[in-house]
Amino acid sequence: MEHQRETARAAGKFGGGVTLSAELVASLEPTAFLGYERLQADGLSVVAILKDGVPVQSAQVGDEVIVFTAQTPFYAESGGQVGDTGLLSADGVRVEVADTQKFAGQFHGHVGKIGEGALRVGQVLSGQVDGQRRSATILNHSATHLLHAALREVLGTHVQQKGSLVAPDRLRFDFSHFQPISAEDVALIERKVNEQVRANNAAEVHHMGMQEALDFGAMALFGEKYGENVRVLKMGEYSTELCGGTHVSRTGDIGLFKITSEGGVSSGVRRIEAVTGQGALDYVAEEESRLQQAAQLLGGSEADVVEKIRQLGERQKKLERELESLKAKVASGATADLGSAAVDVGGVKVLVARLEGFDAKALREAVDRLKQQLGDAVILLAGVQDGKAALVAGVNGSAMGRVKAGELVSYVAGQIGGKGGGRPDMAQGGGEDGPQLVAALDGVLAWAKPHLA
Repeated sequence: MEHQRETARAAGKFGGGVTLSAELVASLEPTAFLGYERLQADGLSVVAILKDGVPVQSAQVGDEVIVFTAQTPFYAESGGQVGDTGLLSADGVRVEVADTQKFAGQFHGHVGKIGEGALRVGQVLSGQVDGQRRSATILNHSATHLLHAALREVLGTHVQQKGSLVAPDRLRFDFSHFQPISAEDVALIERKVNEQVRANNAAEVHHMGMQEALDFGAMALFGEKYGENVRVLKMGEYSTELCGGTHVSRTGDIGLFKITSEGGVSSGVRRIEAVTGQGALDYVAEEESRLQQAAQLLGGSEADVVEKIRQLGERQKKLERELESLKAKVASGATADLGSAAVDVGGVKVLVARLEGFDAKALREAVDRLKQQLGDAVILLAGVQDGKAALVAGVNGSAMGRVKAGELVSYVAGQIGGKGGGRPDMAQGGGEDGPQLVAALDGVLAWAKPHLA
């Protein structure tokens, strides 16, 4: 079923792979939509069948088809609201509807697969929409209108809808706004929507002319196409918009509105995702479960989680400071022993060493200590860990001007697939650990002698 739904959405939209011929369009009357009042209808006459995008007079069990009927309770995807699913049937015939799409802006096509029997043009069917799925969808659609109003109230009237998705499991609303929304404003927007839910205002539908609707205070939504006569949805005094979608009877039907995410989509466009009804209750339950698990891991109650995390963070910082102090002491001891390994070249001490577990920071500190210890010196230290080598070179005293630390690091790094550079007295680089590093370090003394002669 999910594969059929994805296929339908990819190829079923008018102009998106499956199109109706001019001849077929001319032969059809616009579909009469019955789904505002009911989810089930009998006497649905089949006026056209598409198989592989081509009109056919009949289709057999197993065929994937798009079925057009003169009237239908199935809502066709439009205005961000997804198309209905359900069943078309008659004696010995069953069509499993995976999606409903609108073709040429006026014909509802039931996209699905024949699960039983044979279907033919002229046959009369009964239609049954998946009521649970539709109900979940309309909660999200009505909440989208309230969200739009709340955004304009909190952020400003510059907010305009830039796209939406209204599905059974969630809603997604894109809107114009040029900066991130603070956590406080997100919470306020959510609160204002829930205030309207609790107000339990009637969702009134009015049919009127376009200009009359605009004078009535209705807001036109992005991406929608409107005729001379329009459908207006009014929920209390809070939201009045043009909309052809299906909606709740009263705002209280939404139950609960919960924002799950807010973020940027593109320049000047933000996105809010949210859930309603049972989906919102499930989301809150999952959040509570995660909070309980976190509390158990921290050895406290849900009310203590923030304080426990703060204490844990402070303890971690303290341990990190102690670890750095211990590392410094170990490095200091190691470098004190290193000084004795320096080789005298023309009155300058040249020291080259490979040190396990030293990072760049520890190497720089070690080079500084060795400069003080050795005086006139050229030093190259390589710290290795996890197959990588960090290089730090230092030049001090009378060696300055004769040897440049950056050139020394570049000489070694170039042999181990890396690079480096820096000041004449201190430079660093890196590359790969391995036999090439050992050979490069062995060659430093020979490299330095001509510079120090």
